[in-house]
Amino acid sequence: MKKPVVVIVVAIIVLAVLGGGWMWYQSKQENSLTLYGNVDIRTVNLSFRVGGRLASLAVDEGDTIKRGQLLGELDKAPYENALLQAQANVSTAQAKYSLATAGYRDEEIAQAVAAVNQARAAYDYAQNYYQRQLGLIKSHAIPANDLENARSSRDQAQATLKSAQDKLSQYRAGNRPQEIAQAKAGLEQAEAALAQAQLDLQDTALIAPANGTLLTRAVEPGSMLSAGGTVLTLSLTRPVWIRAYVDERNLQQAQPGQEVTLYTDGRPNKPYHGKIGFVSPTAEFTPKTVETPDLRTDLVYRLRIIVTDADDTLRQGMPVTIHFNEARHE
Repeated sequence: MKKPVVVIVVAIIVLAVLGGGWMWYQSKQENSLTLYGNVDIRTVNLSFRVGGRLASLAVDEGDTIKRGQLLGELDKAPYENALLQAQANVSTAQAKYSLATAGYRDEEIAQAVAAVNQARAAYDYAQNYYQRQLGLIKSHAIPANDLENARSSRDQAQATLKSAQDKLSQYRAGNRPQEIAQAKAGLEQAEAALAQAQLDLQDTALIAPANGTLLTRAVEPGSMLSAGGTVLTLSLTRPVWIRAYVDERNLQQAQPGQEVTLYTDGRPNKPYHGKIGFVSPTAEFTPKTVETPDLRTDLVYRLRIIVTDADDTLRQGMPVTIHFNEARHE
């Protein structure tokens, strides 16, 4: 009788262990969060900042692009001519500014001094002549018209002397501050135009902003391009993100910094790893392209998951399964 009892006890213990294990497994599965998303690789539309005729393209669709690589060039001739013109304008403005700050030459001042002396001599002669005529008019030796003519000549000589003295004062004082400021502003304007011309010439070369793969070659050499028109489309190598959505019930499990495990259909036994970098503060209706076990009319919050070990097998739009529990227990 003891042997059947032992068997029964052992059977009960085994059943209890199996039941407890099953309940633990079910509890773990219920607490597990699985989301579905898609690979989101950013693309960049590359264009020239200036317009012109496309001279060459050095890359084709599918090429691997490195940051700083020369991708294409515009015809540089118009911009080289504009640069030469800007340089000449700077030289002219610099000469005007130097002339304004230097003032008048010694030779010009000496000429002004001579003009003052000449005007003063003419005035002294006219003044003496007027005084003589004034004495003669008292004795009625000359007609009144002669006195008026003498006075007019004296006044004219005096005005000429005043003008010569003012011009000498101007030469000795130099240019007015306003004239110097105007010349300086003209120089600065010419220098700004030169800097813009140099930048425009530099912008005739299209340089890759980041590593990636060339998706689209939109134009061919010889085409006339306007500034900002798309020439090439580049798919960036990094960063690689996963776009996913989580409902409000599980929102607390999806916190920024949370590590997750990512699976693709092509490599189900070799997961990628990622970290939640962004959780949208705004709820929205689930997009039709997202597969979740919940109703599509439920409100969800968008997640951005940064793939920390991405490789070239992850492609734009590829579906990804996201597991949260594995990441916590790895």
